[in-house]
Amino acid sequence: MKYLHYLMRALGPFGVAGLSLLLCCAVFYLSVVKPAESEVTSQRDASQRMKSRSPYQPVSMDRREIDLRRFNNLFPPTEDIAHEMKNLWVNAAEFEIDLYQGEYRLESDDSGLARYRVTLPMRASYSQIRQFINFILKETPAISIDGLRFERKKIGETRLEAQLRLTLYFRPAAQP
Repeated sequence: MKYLHYLMRALGPFGVAGLSLLLCCAVFYLSVVKPAESEVTSQRDASQRMKSRSPYQPVSMDRREIDLRRFNNLFPPTEDIAHEMKNLWVNAAEFEIDLYQGEYRLESDDSGLARYRVTLPMRASYSQIRQFINFILKETPAISIDGLRFERKKIGETRLEAQLRLTLYFRPAAQP
């Protein structure tokens, strides 16, 4: 301890500050710079390995067509629109949801899938609507929820006015 006291007096305040700065620099180098250098080296090695690999070879068009056809076959055909809508209404009745006349629109474009957009005004409790939505999402994988709006006329009411916007996806009738 006496030696440290003597050394501090001999160095003076600037010498102590300089020695402290050197010590901080050494700690910074060992804790930050050295690991960063090793990370850069490993990234450089990985980059060299990626460059040495054989070039990317695209999949043949026949394979892409097969994959696209297999993907489209996951969706029901457009002839099943009436059946899917009937299931939707039956399931709503099972969850005691009052459905009102909605809007229905069939859309298609060059993407290969037809979209049947449905807007359903309904009246039910929040839990009934939530259970219904969970059920149809599980039962109909080719459906998506586009929007959901809730409205309560009075604070004490348990039943909500809601509007559910869905999109059902179908493969065009021309595809097998």
